[in-house]
Amino acid sequence: MPGSSQRKGAVRKKPRGNATAGSGGRVRRGLEGKGPTPKAVDRVKHPAHKRAKAKERAQERERTRRPARKDTDSTVEWVYGRNPVVEALRAGVPAAALHVAEGTERDARLREALLLAAERGISVLEVPRTELDRVTAGGSHQGLAIQIPPYEYAHPDDLLTLAYNAGQVPLIVALDGVTDPRNLGAITRSAAAFGAHGVVVPERRAASMSASAWKTSAGAAARIPVARVTNLNRALKSYKDAGLLVIGLDMDGEVDLPELEAATEPVVLVVGSEGKGLARLVRENCDLIVSIPMTSATESLNAGIATGVALYEISRRRAS
Repeated sequence: MPGSSQRKGAVRKKPRGNATAGSGGRVRRGLEGKGPTPKAVDRVKHPAHKRAKAKERAQERERTRRPARKDTDSTVEWVYGRNPVVEALRAGVPAAALHVAEGTERDARLREALLLAAERGISVLEVPRTELDRVTAGGSHQGLAIQIPPYEYAHPDDLLTLAYNAGQVPLIVALDGVTDPRNLGAITRSAAAFGAHGVVVPERRAASMSASAWKTSAGAAARIPVARVTNLNRALKSYKDAGLLVIGLDMDGEVDLPELEAATEPVVLVVGSEGKGLARLVRENCDLIVSIPMTSATESLNAGIATGVALYEISRRRAS
């Protein structure tokens, strides 16, 4: 064609092989080392980094915030009847006052109740029998009753702070659908015995720290905090963001308890109810589901016993 720079009949040479333009040193620079691998605590997505940040936040809250008002039960509870009152006083259940009806016969149980109240500095009030009839709603009080003050619940973050201040790996027990206060008391007792840093319970459809739970805990409720949350799933997610591993305890677990290698990590152990087990959303929020191996003749364990077994195994692994 006129104006074409290529002469007619000329043949364009094809490049040989797969030759390409030079890299200009880019490949060599890409192969060069990038230095030592950062420590786990310095890698943003690593659980160790999350735990370190959570510890810093907890310590910062401790330094800067005023003591927050703790969540408290709104109702006052009464324990009445001579045997129940004596048992509650023996177990260390907190009591605001011991009420004795006027004219009550003094027997061994009444004398023991008065002695225990005196040893613990609990005030003794002599009241008309009609007053005890009123506060116990006509119950068989036998002239004796104690008033249980509202329980002060901890904040979920307080449990992490407790662990970090002690320089320990966090271990928290969360309960899903456990409605029997005796189970709550037994779990609190096991948590204190095996080094857990607290128990978390939902605000609704769950057992509270009543006099029955106090008695079953055998005084452990005075040594270990119990936190109450409005939304258990939200609390579990918050613990996961802080770098804790959420482990559900269920009979259909993916891993048998003796094989739980993650026991030495920061852990939230979630325990479901005996009848229904873990709720669906709670189960989905668990990183791992663990079961306790049992013979086929036994269908399931009481929630309190199962928690004790699991906490023992976690404690054993951490000590070894």
